[in-house]
Amino acid sequence: MTDLRLADPGHEGSWLNDPVHRRYLRADAERQVRFFALSLRGDGGFDALDHDAQPLLRQGQELHTTTRLVHSFALASAAGFGGTEEIVDAGMRYLWTVHRDPMHGGYLWSVDENGVHDGSKLAYGHVFVLLAASSAALIGHPLAQTLMEDILTVLDTRFSDEGRALFQDEFTRDWQVFSDYRGMNANMHGTEALLAAYEATGDRRHLDRAGDILDFFTRSMAGEYGNRIPEHYTSDWEVDPDYSGNPMFRPAGTTPGHSLEFARLMLHHWDLAGRPEGDTVGRARALVTQALSDAWREDGGLVYTLNAAGGVAIPDRYWWPVTEGIGALASLLKISADAKLEAWYRRLWKFAHGALIDRERGGWYPELGEDGRPVSRQFIGKPDIYHALQADLLPLAPGLSRSIEGLRDTRGA
Repeated sequence: MTDLRLADPGHEGSWLNDPVHRRYLRADAERQVRFFALSLRGDGGFDALDHDAQPLLRQGQELHTTTRLVHSFALASAAGFGGTEEIVDAGMRYLWTVHRDPMHGGYLWSVDENGVHDGSKLAYGHVFVLLAASSAALIGHPLAQTLMEDILTVLDTRFSDEGRALFQDEFTRDWQVFSDYRGMNANMHGTEALLAAYEATGDRRHLDRAGDILDFFTRSMAGEYGNRIPEHYTSDWEVDPDYSGNPMFRPAGTTPGHSLEFARLMLHHWDLAGRPEGDTVGRARALVTQALSDAWREDGGLVYTLNAAGGVAIPDRYWWPVTEGIGALASLLKISADAKLEAWYRRLWKFAHGALIDRERGGWYPELGEDGRPVSRQFIGKPDIYHALQADLLPLAPGLSRSIEGLRDTRGA
């Protein structure tokens, strides 16, 4: 199934409701699930895969890899794809028996066949443990409750920034402070995890904390910085304009893809909160509109980062901002039809279809060169199913939240 409605660019109506487009989304999701199922090893761990689904040389299994596979395959299980339970089960057991640190508590950033590869305790990885546990709980995994109780305790006692809803970022294995860095990224994914935890437990504290984090970044920061959200902060949560870390994971400036991701999470929270009156939808649309305007390249795709003035800093094109644009636009279009947003939704899917999706083997190419062809500079192989699978499955779910529940209702549709 390769018909994305590319042969009919004038097709009227929403692609979200179009049977051909929906079959396309399920077909791509199924290819992804088949591809990444091959990452499971005999010892219950996961290998990173090259473009042909062959294992790459092992360099430690990172916490966010394990957790995002669990979450993604829980979504796929809800959508009715076969063979998903084995990945979820293996990932949950690996989190509990290998990543979990029995000596100091918390979860090790990276592990290998010899044990600890990198013992750092990072908020970014820990919030994904909560996401994995919550998603696993929603499909009834027996370890989910135990894992959820443990990770919530760790997040509350180790990563909560005193007097704030926000999460601190990083510690040594034995919980010594080694930097005063504060970051948006861990808190954004913390919001995602808290929303999933609320869906799994009904505990209002998770929803309220997610709302407080959202208010800080998408109201205060975005409001002050022209609908762009700074990435890096001091220990007092003041913007650190001079910070520049790892160019992939902590680049300077702002990242349009994160604005798109935050917009979707705002609408997710708004829906769970009962769609209260206010400006949430308008602010989410403003984030999306600004990010797409800033980042879209004339030759297709979205640039990675912007400088403080809003100009392009890193023009490289990666897959995940495109997927997050798709998710944010799908959420807005579920609220109300809009010709401009519909045009953007189609534009991003056409670009993904033509440049990013491997329709033969499955998975998305993570990185493109200036000639529009896949390259391996920052990413080797196909490192992740999480972003691209959500681009397929979240538009299929009928609502803005409770996607696992909603995907169950789409089976066979």
